[in-house]
Amino acid sequence: MKSIAVARRVKVSADGRGVVSHAGMGLLRELADLTGLSAQVTAVLADTYKGPWVYAPGAVFADLAAAVADGADCIDGVGQLCTDREHVFGPKASTTTMWRLIDQRIDAAHLPEIRDARAAARAAAWAAGAAPTRDRPLHIDIDATLVIDHSDNKAQAAPTWKKSFGHHPLLAFLDRPEIAGGEALAGLLRKGNAGSNTAADHITVLEQALDSLPAHWRPNPNNPDTPAVVVRSDTAGATHKFAQACRDRGVGFSFGFPIDARVWDAVDTLNLAGGWYPAIDSSGDLRDGAWVAEATGLVNLSTWPAGTRLVLRKERPHPGAQLRFTDIDGMRITAFITDTTLGEVPGQLAGLELRHRQHARVEDRIREAKAAGLANLPCHDFQSNAAWLEIVLAAADLVAWAQLIGFTHAPELARCEIGAFRYRVLHVAARITHGARQLRLRIDATWRWASAIATAWQRLRAAFP
Repeated sequence: MKSIAVARRVKVSADGRGVVSHAGMGLLRELADLTGLSAQVTAVLADTYKGPWVYAPGAVFADLAAAVADGADCIDGVGQLCTDREHVFGPKASTTTMWRLIDQRIDAAHLPEIRDARAAARAAAWAAGAAPTRDRPLHIDIDATLVIDHSDNKAQAAPTWKKSFGHHPLLAFLDRPEIAGGEALAGLLRKGNAGSNTAADHITVLEQALDSLPAHWRPNPNNPDTPAVVVRSDTAGATHKFAQACRDRGVGFSFGFPIDARVWDAVDTLNLAGGWYPAIDSSGDLRDGAWVAEATGLVNLSTWPAGTRLVLRKERPHPGAQLRFTDIDGMRITAFITDTTLGEVPGQLAGLELRHRQHARVEDRIREAKAAGLANLPCHDFQSNAAWLEIVLAAADLVAWAQLIGFTHAPELARCEIGAFRYRVLHVAARITHGARQLRLRIDATWRWASAIATAWQRLRAAFP
């Protein structure tokens, strides 16, 4: 009896020529040059060299960012991805040179200038087509995360509030719903035991985030015609100093508010008065089992900036959800404060609550950053890890700009997260051919997204004069 499960035998050998994997990484690397990121970083770090360099520091920085986006989580991983593709993308710096860039050249004095270089690249990318629309405010989401270190050999690693050990960076992302993602505006590396609600750190990150925006997109409290910017955070950002700092800089705020006895009393009052209104979901439809209410007049907010409002939300917990002490009558209560006036957001009170709830998307941005270099801080020195964080943020920006400019014709690629984008675009295989004095990269025609990748590459080149 013949078996129907006879497998075809494939001969395997290591003699392939003219083929390359991870060819899509070249798209991000070229984008770094097109936006001027490479040239800007080179200009910033030129004074760290005593003589001519073999590899421009901006090119090394761009290689690091592109490789991190492609999945490298350490310097050695970057070296493997870059040097293995020299026959396609040209000679690359050694691992030692990459280490030296992070450990020695991007020091505390040059790190702010690196941020300025990233801001200049953002301005170029927005001018080329990556800019948001002017019909809605810019939403900056600020949140902290923990980067775990499994030993005590990294500077300023410390016990965290979750009883782990590591660092506690504070990050700011610009929400970009067009691509279901965000741009990495700013990041502040902090000790593991840094406070979650430290107002000074939130103000620093806010200032860095605003400086990262193109000049004509920054808010001006003295000019009402400048673009509207709203900062969103959880309860960690709900401090009087941070709220006032937002007000001083012409920035609106939407902060989570702690559930305490004042809020409990307000909920009881609203229940008796029937002051609840249906909540809505992201599509604008009514959200079953969820209600919102204005509680501004029920809680003393005199210590907050003038015009601060308190909005409450109650919702039935999902089946199987763990109950909390702050739940009232089986309802999950959340609260936030904002200085947005009535009528500024479509959907009135429900729309205002929806806007604040969308701050939760920052968790996806942080998760993607950890999937692209942030899960591990590879250096022993604190300043070196701060430089690595800046490279991770640059990698996130390159992916976002590529999606915003190059993949508008392919929504399944423009809106996918870094893991899917890496698999579909960055890891694509290609064949290298030479003809008519030109090097050609031929993407595998059988790949589902081959045509979309080639089109995106051409769109990126056409977008920059």
